[in-house]
Amino acid sequence: MLERCFGLARAGATVGGEIRGGLTTFMVMAYIIFVNPAILGFAGIPALQGQGPPFAATQASTCLVAGVMTIAMGLVANYPLALASGMGLNAAVAYQLVAGMKLPWQAAMGVVLLEGLVITVLVVTGLREAIMKAIPASLKQAIGVGIGLFILFIGLNASGIVKPGPPGVPVTLGVLTSAPVAVALFGLLLVLWFQSRGMTAGLLLGIFATTILAMIVNAWTGGRAFPLPGQAVIPKTLTAWPDFSSLGSGVDLSVFARVGVITAVVTIFSIMLSDFFDTMGTVIGVGAEGGWLTPEGDLPRLNRVLLVDSLPPCPVLRAGGGHRPRTGHRARPHPRRLPHDGARAPDSLRRSRGRISRPPHRGPHAVHLLHHRWHRGGLRLLLRDQAPAG
Repeated sequence: MLERCFGLARAGATVGGEIRGGLTTFMVMAYIIFVNPAILGFAGIPALQGQGPPFAATQASTCLVAGVMTIAMGLVANYPLALASGMGLNAAVAYQLVAGMKLPWQAAMGVVLLEGLVITVLVVTGLREAIMKAIPASLKQAIGVGIGLFILFIGLNASGIVKPGPPGVPVTLGVLTSAPVAVALFGLLLVLWFQSRGMTAGLLLGIFATTILAMIVNAWTGGRAFPLPGQAVIPKTLTAWPDFSSLGSGVDLSVFARVGVITAVVTIFSIMLSDFFDTMGTVIGVGAEGGWLTPEGDLPRLNRVLLVDSLPPCPVLRAGGGHRPRTGHRARPHPRRLPHDGARAPDSLRRSRGRISRPPHRGPHAVHLLHHRWHRGGLRLLLRDQAPAG
């Protein structure tokens, strides 16, 4: 059945390889489960806390949409592309729409919903695919490079290797002798060594080893090395009921009344533009690395990928608890709209590259159902019940 549906053998893939690839991709993108609700909820910023959606509800939405849409990508498009909240537009929603324009978070999610509906119309009419094909391949590849550098910067900042500088200096080196930086560098060097040795599970092993080291260091320092709740510790409980209390809250179109029609339209367009090119760079970058592109630089079955990427805003999904994981992918989420419960539109994830570079990296076989869709998507659905427990 798997062979008939996904063509594993034809693509040179195996079930075991797909499962390993899906698990690796999940581990690479799992940080979104906690970072997305932290950004949207203004965690660590006392002056803004309470203005964003609840952490637990956003976390559940992030996992639900990422799991469902990642599975859909495998079933509909037959590509190993993961979808989850995007680590760029969620910041734009939080700091531009909520903190800057003073919109309630429900109205901000409404902006994401409208932006997603616009992109869905562009996909259905074929205009989005036509625009992507009209852009030179070199420019599309450059977008992917930019997205990769952005994700790299997120990692450097989260690990403490770099930090915001004094006024007038956007970024400076962090405290390179601190425990978090030492753990991050250890993990980075370990993964590089694994990859230089040609280990297919090197990335996954590096993540596991670095996580264990972080937990040991945190316990040794009495929790001072990683002070955030739930970080680098063994959870007190392994399961909990997901919080879907914010379901449907993002179906809020009051942005037009709050800021005016012209401002609302410009805001929706700016978010849509970012979303549009975000997916373009991700799809082309991952497709090139996976060897799926045609000689002209186009991706076969592109319209299916774009349709799944833009589907969440549809009414039929809205009732199921849409969420706007920012798509997360790159997605990201990076499925895109689904703001109805306070997540963010998912992206086709650039993190998908984490597994593309490993054995199964052809369209049909990768994740396709087994690993990427069921395995990775299922892991996200299971983890929707996990909240950080210190």
